[in-house]
Amino acid sequence: MANKLLTDIHVATMAQNDLPYGLVKNATIAMQDNEIAWVGASDGLPDKYQTWAKTSLNGRLVTPALIDCHTHIVFGGNRANEFEMRLNGASYEEVARAGGGIVSTVKATRNSTLEELVQGALPRVDAMLKEGITTIEVKSGYGLDVETELNMLRAARMLESHRDVRIITSFLGAHAIPDEYKDNSDTYIRDICIPTLKAAHNEGLVDAVDGFCEGIAFTPDQIAKVFGVAKDLGLPVKLHAEQLSNLGGAKLAAQHGALSVDHIEYLDEDGVEAIAKSGTIAVILPGAFYTLRETQKPPIKLLRKYKVPMAIATDCNPGSSPMTSLLLAMNMGCTLFKMTPLEAMQGVTVNAAKALGLNDLGTIETGKTAELAVWDIEHPAELSYRIGFNPLHRIIRGE
Repeated sequence: MANKLLTDIHVATMAQNDLPYGLVKNATIAMQDNEIAWVGASDGLPDKYQTWAKTSLNGRLVTPALIDCHTHIVFGGNRANEFEMRLNGASYEEVARAGGGIVSTVKATRNSTLEELVQGALPRVDAMLKEGITTIEVKSGYGLDVETELNMLRAARMLESHRDVRIITSFLGAHAIPDEYKDNSDTYIRDICIPTLKAAHNEGLVDAVDGFCEGIAFTPDQIAKVFGVAKDLGLPVKLHAEQLSNLGGAKLAAQHGALSVDHIEYLDEDGVEAIAKSGTIAVILPGAFYTLRETQKPPIKLLRKYKVPMAIATDCNPGSSPMTSLLLAMNMGCTLFKMTPLEAMQGVTVNAAKALGLNDLGTIETGKTAELAVWDIEHPAELSYRIGFNPLHRIIRGE
């Protein structure tokens, strides 16, 4: 690419400094070879950049491109019917007897071809790109058999060939217990989950390994077996933990140096202290809290007390969080959980990058990849403040 200057801008660098949002007024960004070469106040632009071609952005705000660090966007079918059933008074048991719940998504996903999975996910990707997202984490976990889990990860990888997006994959074979193993979850872990993880890794389909540690899913001991294999394969781990109860999943994740623990509504102080010591990111998922009409909120004050970095994500999935708007997730984090707009912005940039183990994204600093979002707003707090409003002007990816 040609050397370029972005001028007439205000920049929320999200770098760790004394300024909220790392905000630089009347700034310039110098880009070279798809990287940030320099960023700062325009009147301090070094001489060596003065002759570079300039693009004026007319006073707009520039932030790092956004990152959705927890999604399940590859799946078959949808669950609108059971959503309607519940609102018409059907119980969870009645919905399940009618074939609803995760069982319905597993069935639809198993019955989908690879191309159908890709085409089904693309509209969700498009919605995210329109909100300034350039990096999306995608989990498996709706196949729960060898071939479908692999197909989900293949479909996720293929999204990059259809859209200008970076996809990070997480193997989530330990997501739920399929009907055929409902009375023997240990056998499922041994005969399906772990062999599939190894096969996916051999095919180059896995960036990280996830699990669901919960009474309705898998025990800490079962998750530990999966994490042990991940370690042998050199893969980082993360965990759905303490969403519905406290089984000690976060402590287990911390012991394995997990990139993140996600949901964590029932996380206690001991768990918070454990992830603080391990450097694990807490991923807040307000979409599922909202959709499931939960009342137990994540321990935001404790996370602040122990200085645990917080990320925010959509948790986009067909059941508990059918949401593609990361901007809405930011607003929900603030409105439902009393996070600050600064925490929300950190949650979709610098901390989201850390939750995925990405060192080149999340801030606008020298040497970072030039992935930027340009907004028609004056201050980054507006991204959390507004509801149902998308002020994205454009995405810049090292153009």
